[in-house]
Amino acid sequence: MRWLILSVCVLSVAGCDALPRWAGGAQPAPVVEQPAEDQAGELETGLDDVVEDQPLPDPDDAQEVSIGTLGRTVASLGNAAEPGLWLKTPLVSVEQSGRVYYAETNTTVDVTLIPIDGPRTAGSRLSLQAMQALGAPLTGLPEVDVFGA
Repeated sequence: MRWLILSVCVLSVAGCDALPRWAGGAQPAPVVEQPAEDQAGELETGLDDVVEDQPLPDPDDAQEVSIGTLGRTVASLGNAAEPGLWLKTPLVSVEQSGRVYYAETNTTVDVTLIPIDGPRTAGSRLSLQAMQALGAPLTGLPEVDVFGA
């Protein structure tokens, strides 16, 4: 009886092409699109819309200063030996002036925003002086809102 049930299961699945790919199911054939031809029989490339002779922007001229709300970040205490009011954060790409708001104490502090590598969701490091000015716990991880000036 066991063999009969197993045989029926194997035979019913053997012809089924609805199995997932990871289980060895049939894979659809790739679709290859042919380029369109215009009336003269020439292939259309889509390059007619490209504007030529545009100067490339100079990377030295690019200033990506952010203005307005930059986001919320979890801030840890930065290097206590570095004086000043600063926030090292991945929310900015260039050093700039900004503000940090801590909702727990309803306090805003003007700081220098310093870029660091990492995803925008990574945490930030806040200076000792800024933590004290915000009234944030030095051993905690306060969540602060960051604004560009």
